[in-house]
Amino acid sequence: MSLETLEWLNKNTLIGFTEKRGTAWHHHRGMQGTESNHYAGAIPVEDVRRRLFGWESVPSEVYVKSPLTGYPERDDDRVAFSRSDTGRVLGYFGPGYEPHPYDEWLLNKVAQLLDDDLAVGSAGLLKGGAVAWVSVEVPENVVTPEGVTFRPHLLATTSFDGSLATTYKPVVTNVVCDNTMHAALKESGQVVKVKHSRKSVLKLAQARDALNLVYRVADSFTDEVARLCRIDVDDRQWQDFLHAHAELPAKLGRGRTLVERKRESLTHLWKNDARVAPWRGTAFGVVQAVNTYAHHGQVVRGATRPERNALRSLTGDFDQLHHRTLVSLSRVLDVPDLAPAT
Repeated sequence: MSLETLEWLNKNTLIGFTEKRGTAWHHHRGMQGTESNHYAGAIPVEDVRRRLFGWESVPSEVYVKSPLTGYPERDDDRVAFSRSDTGRVLGYFGPGYEPHPYDEWLLNKVAQLLDDDLAVGSAGLLKGGAVAWVSVEVPENVVTPEGVTFRPHLLATTSFDGSLATTYKPVVTNVVCDNTMHAALKESGQVVKVKHSRKSVLKLAQARDALNLVYRVADSFTDEVARLCRIDVDDRQWQDFLHAHAELPAKLGRGRTLVERKRESLTHLWKNDARVAPWRGTAFGVVQAVNTYAHHGQVVRGATRPERNALRSLTGDFDQLHHRTLVSLSRVLDVPDLAPAT
């Protein structure tokens, strides 16, 4: 992890409710300037606006060097959006693209939804400011009878590089390992997406429906943990799951070595790691092992681990991982419908 990356995280992410979740792993007070990026309680909306979103995305003309003349010529089919404060180019788009400014779509619209029981729990910029998020959370942690401590929240995110539609969805964070986990909601309309088009509009009633799911996700996730903890998985079945989840290539070589290391890492988590071992012998332990490995052990290329984890949380990759894990486990245990519908 480079010092530049650590400095970015300490200056471009805000972490709230640290009395409940603890400090972020990247916390380095000396890199935060005159203000800490950690808050014991809720993060004031104005702090998010001032510290993260105090710039505009400015459209600019795009010029391309002509292969015929060697001189730059204007590309009328594209426009570039850049940060007004640093000049960094965030993305290139066609004429139908409609930007969703962070201040408006992640703060003003979210602020209209907040009530006395919900507040901003985290916010940040990724990819040089091309992606942003704001998380709306309940103040208190939730603890299941099985000892799983988690925080339900509404995740609002959008982008200026075309990678994400503006999205509002309920998610769950497992506090012990700081992992994003499947929210286990069966209700329709739990994810609200608004495309970056000229007809884009957020219906606040629809967004409030998604926000209201934050209250129900606690019960849903608690039920999901209980359900998975009731399903036994012995060591033989764990080995069978590894064969299904991380299939070993027949041919010797680097690919086989990588799969062997993955299996070893998963088994270490299953047997010895405090983030997983308390639920060893259950389906939830299997889910927790795979999820923790994906967050903290899996090889990351082309990005830093915290940025990759944050992006996977925003895109829903961890929900897909949860589903694939339970599909594989269902086959091993010969238990139908173990995985939730997607």
